[in-house]
Formats: sequence, structure tokens, C-alpha cells
Amino acid sequence: MVSWSVTAWSTLVRLPDLLLFNLRLLRRQWFRTLMILLATSVGVCAVLLLTGLGEGARRFVLQEFSLLGNDVLIVLPGRKETTGGLPPLTGEGTRDLTLEDADVLRRLPGVKAVAPLVVGLTPVHSGGRNRELIVVGTSASFFTIRGLNTQTGQALPMLPLAQAAPLAVIGTEVRRELLPTGNPLGTWLRVGSYRMRVQGILQEEGVSLGTDMREAVLIPVASAMQIFDTEGLFRLFVQVQHPAQIDTVRQRLETTLQQRHGGELDVTVVTQDAVLGVFNKILHLLTLSVATIAAISLIVAGILIMNITLISVSQRTREIGLLKALGAGERQVHWLFLSEALLLSLLGALLGVLVGYLVLWLAHSIWPQFPVAVPLWALLGALGVALGVALLFAWLPARRAAKMAPVLALRGEVPDAKQ
Repeated sequence: MVSWSVTAWSTLVRLPDLLLFNLRLLRRQWFRTLMILLATSVGVCAVLLLTGLGEGARRFVLQEFSLLGNDVLIVLPGRKETTGGLPPLTGEGTRDLTLEDADVLRRLPGVKAVAPLVVGLTPVHSGGRNRELIVVGTSASFFTIRGLNTQTGQALPMLPLAQAAPLAVIGTEVRRELLPTGNPLGTWLRVGSYRMRVQGILQEEGVSLGTDMREAVLIPVASAMQIFDTEGLFRLFVQVQHPAQIDTVRQRLETTLQQRHGGELDVTVVTQDAVLGVFNKILHLLTLSVATIAAISLIVAGILIMNITLISVSQRTREIGLLKALGAGERQVHWLFLSEALLLSLLGALLGVLVGYLVLWLAHSIWPQFPVAVPLWALLGALGVALGVALLFAWLPARRAAKMAPVLALRGEVPDAKQ
């Protein structure tokens, strides 16, 4: 092996020769090779997994809110004064939004539809079966604004907002658990202490805006206000006639509600783009943070590379002396050890990429509704950090090998670390 390396290095070393030499060396010292591959691959895999999940969460949230379309305004009770912050998505405020507010807003110029929302959890009974389910009080306009369709039966009818009616549209999971046999249309459910007749079954919608529509019961908003004993709305969805009117209609909404609420602007009107922008910024920063934390694990691999390179230098002292005695310069010896560390790091990083993508693919197969994706910057960053850490930590041991005196190295004498 030494004579082969002398021949290669005496002629400035071709890249294929150097690669073959390092591969033979790594195969011969398989245990330390395995340890470095494991350390590097774990670090790279952690970066890909965390960024993939973070990017998936970002895309999931953006996809959920983009269902509203760019022609919808969200009116929330409570005022958020700090610019750039999140609106009060909990729906808590000093003054309630009312059905009268919704009626007034529906008649404003440029407004196409208004859908009030009251949401709560309550027991739902049918034929001896009982489940605590999400009950959504709304109007027929909500189905249009949200793009909800029924697979069987009909959606909620067009009713005056203040008119209660014993009607319900249920999700597919509600049907499977409470009405598993027979035709569910026309069946009576007990929602809280009120009876509701099923008149429609929603199509499979999955989770939407934080609500699993498969396990939801949609009823008229006035009925929901009776069940939950409330006069305030959770929020309002306002659809404009054309996306170009969004800013104008927003100003009209704020002015109208301010006049109705005693001259105080105590509501927050947000657009889909504003909500998406805030969530996009927060989740992007979160993804960067977890990627940075995961990248720190690559430092552990770098320390392991440095220690193993030091051991390699001490074990190959005579080889270094013979190379230098036959004409190999300091740069060539230096590059010999650096290339070994870089090759180890590259192989470990590629293994980590393979495992990371495999785990993300399995996760997506199990939860297909959750989009997992590794950003290109995360992939390139993980590979770059892995190679950079290897180069940084192997530099000093490689430099030490390059500075060895040929005579001392031929004797097998390892120079002091200070030399």
C-alpha cells in the first residue's frame, strides 16, 4: 500500500488515484469509517427531517388558509393594535360581533356574501350512540365561501340569520359513528338539548382551518347561539364581489362597525394574504431555528473526524516520512488527509440524505394530508455544513502531518503537538 501511494503522490496525484487510494484505506479501517459515517449521517438526517417537517407544517397552514380564496375578509372581535403581529385568532374581544352586525355588513356595496360563525363542542346523541362533536353554527353562505359540498342531501337553506331551524348537515365520520345503518337523511339527532334533523352529508373534506369537517355538525347560526347560550359570534367571513375591491370593502367594514360600536373600532379585519404572510414568516423562522439546532449535531461529527484524523496521522507516520523523502511536498501530504476526511463526510452526508428522504416518504405515506418537503436551501446547507465541518476539524491534524520532518517520520517518531 505504501509503495502504491508513493507512485501516486510522486506525480502530483490524479484525482481517480486519490479517490481509489482513500476508498481502499476506508475499507481497510472499516470500524472508524463506520463511526464517522454514522455521526455525519445522523446530523444530516436530523437537519432534513426537522426542516422537512417544518416546511410541511408551513405548507399545510398556508394551504388551509388559502382555501378561503383571495376575495374573503375575516372579521374578528377585538382590536390588534401592534402592526405586524398576529390578529386575535381566538375570537376574544371587548365587544361581541352580533347577527345584526352581519345583516348590516351584508348590505354594504361590494359585499357578495356574509357568513357568521359560532363554534363549540357539545354532546351529540343518536339511537343510543353518543359523541362530543364540533358544532358549527353558520349560514348557507358559508358553504359557498368555503367551497363545501354535500355528497348526499342538501346544504343549509337560505334563512334569515336570526331564524333558528332544526336542521343539520353532518360530516362523513359523524355519519359512520352515529348513523352507521340506513338512510341518514331525515334522521333526528340530539345536539345538546335540541333536536336536529339531518338534511345533508358533507363530502370528505378532512381538516380545514383547524376544524375536521368529517367530525363536524353544521347547523343554522341562530340555533347554535341557543345551544351555546351566546349572543356573540366567533367571527365573520365576508366575501367581496371582486378581489380588486378588497381594500375598499375593508375600509367600509371598519367604518360601519366603528359607527355601530359607539365610535370605537374594536374589531380586526384581516385578509387572507395578511394571515398567510404572518404565518409564513413565523413558520419560516421556526424552520430555520430547528435546522440550526439540528446542524449543531454535525459539530459532534467534526470532533470525531478530528480525533480519528489525529489517530490516523500517528499510525501512518512512517508512510508520511517515506512520501516526503521521495518528493511529496507539504501541500500534497496535507491534501492526502483532508481528502480522506472530506470523502468520509461526503459519504456520511449522502447516507443521511438517503435516510432522511426515506423517513419523510414513509411519514407522507402514513399521513398523506400532511405535505412534507425539504427546501433546497436545507439540502444544500446540510451538505455544505457537513463538508465544511470536516474540512475545518481535519485541517489541524492534516497540517501537523504535512509539517513532519522526513527523517523523524521514517523512524516512526510522532512530533509533539506544539510542533
